Amino acid sequence: MAANDTDRAQRGIQSIEVGGQLLRALVHHGRPMALKDLAREADMTAAKAHPYMVSFGRLGLIEQDRASGHYLLGPLALQLGLISLQQADPVHIATPLVARLAQQIGHTVALAVWGARGATIVRTAESPSPVHVNMRHGTVFSLTTTASGRVFGAYLDAAVVRGQLEDERQRQKQRKGAAESAPAAGMPAVQPLPSWSDFERQLKEVRDHGISRSDGEVIEGVSAMAAPVFDHTGAIVLAVTAIGPAAIFDTAWDGEIARALKACAGTVSQRLGAAAVSLVSDR
Repeated sequence: MAANDTDRAQRGIQSIEVGGQLLRALVHHGRPMALKDLAREADMTAAKAHPYMVSFGRLGLIEQDRASGHYLLGPLALQLGLISLQQADPVHIATPLVARLAQQIGHTVALAVWGARGATIVRTAESPSPVHVNMRHGTVFSLTTTASGRVFGAYLDAAVVRGQLEDERQRQKQRKGAAESAPAAGMPAVQPLPSWSDFERQLKEVRDHGISRSDGEVIEGVSAMAAPVFDHTGAIVLAVTAIGPAAIFDTAWDGEIARALKACAGTVSQRLGAAAVSLVSDR
């Protein structure tokens, strides 16, 4: 009895699912469409599609342009989209995906957000491999020497990035002064930060490839790559970062790790509405 009750609870309404293909086609194309084109995309005849469009129009899910007769999304569809975007939590959406990504590529994966001091880890998914690199929640990545820092630098407003670069420069001066006044044996030398023009060239490389990488810049023998996640406004909201031992970490721009990271980040971006923005901007 319980199994039958579960089956009935999960049973859908086929006509709604069929009609939903018309809405899906309208969203996919991102522009007003004629009935015949909508019907073709939904794999049905125009005569079959028309009653669905009439009902969707009554609900406010679609509208029909009086001049061309083409259909476009209606006010209820727009309200649903806006509410969905308001409720979307990038970290919540990305967390289960990065757990699967860590299993797929065999390296630790982290989510970073932009905080007051730069890119900051908020979630981690440990590598299934016995050889992995640990990352802790709350760790702040350097803007200039880490994959996560540079991927944010590539897509944030230039004024914000320049301000962060100057903050890092000031903190570096303070550390250098402290080290000179009380030198510690075995401490590595402080590496100078790049000029803005040099850093801009690095950020352009990130944008050209759609991903950032770091190879032994922070810790010798440790490599990382980071891909950006965008929201419905086109703003970067997360970095999906993989990190691992350099000996077994593929940092090729078009390698397996790069492709997997970009695919994961792209899926999260799409769920946050970034794909819809791209469709509209291309019209």
